[in-house]
Amino acid sequence: MNRLTTTFARLKSENRAGFVAYIMAGDGETADLLDQLPAAGADIIELGMPFTDPMADGPAIQAAALRALDNGMTLKGTLELTKAFREKHPDTSLVLMGYANPIHHFGFANFAKAAAAAGVDGLICVDLPPEEDTELREALAAVSISVIRLATPTTDDERLKAVTEGSSGFVYYVSTTGVTGMGRGAATDVAEAVRRVQTASGLPVAVGFGVKTPDQASEIAAGGADAVVVGSAIVSANHDGGTQSALELVWTLSAAVRAAS
Repeated sequence: MNRLTTTFARLKSENRAGFVAYIMAGDGETADLLDQLPAAGADIIELGMPFTDPMADGPAIQAAALRALDNGMTLKGTLELTKAFREKHPDTSLVLMGYANPIHHFGFANFAKAAAAAGVDGLICVDLPPEEDTELREALAAVSISVIRLATPTTDDERLKAVTEGSSGFVYYVSTTGVTGMGRGAATDVAEAVRRVQTASGLPVAVGFGVKTPDQASEIAAGGADAVVVGSAIVSANHDGGTQSALELVWTLSAAVRAAS
């Protein structure tokens, strides 16, 4: 079984939502932060693959991507970070999140093999729609890596069917029509959307984009989400205050999610 399946089964048995922490590979002391995220309460880690044009991301993650690239981080380097993490943390789910261009340049089949060897559990490729991800999805399926697709407030029933067919691991529900870190929809609307995506997909649903505070994270968890994703706030804390500041925020957010369930 894929680690994501195991993680969500455990969360269900504990009758609680999970907490997903996003950080950018190469931004700050990534290896140290990665190593400590599970103990701080992260059930799943999203590791960003830096790219020059992250069009779905807001200012915090855009800036983090540019810092990471300036620091020399590459897709190969991201996979090396993942492999080092996996050697110490065999059970924590880890998902890569990024854009198609670096993966295409690497080669879909080569990427899938390298990601599997590094211990990756899933991939969120923000700018590769279902109609265009067949080659990558098949390469990933061959090595048991999940393709995690995005649903948004503007995803109607017909489009939702296309999004969920071929998805695995979980579905990422974007709680806002904007970019990462720039606000979110009303809690009641998000809860209703989560139920709709859960029904359509038969998969767990993680909610992100615009979730920043413990109160917001708690509200999303209490509304029926299977997991809550926080990225921009953690990235900002890491940049402003370093690893310890980011970990303290993760601990606070994860505790709020656990308490809400």
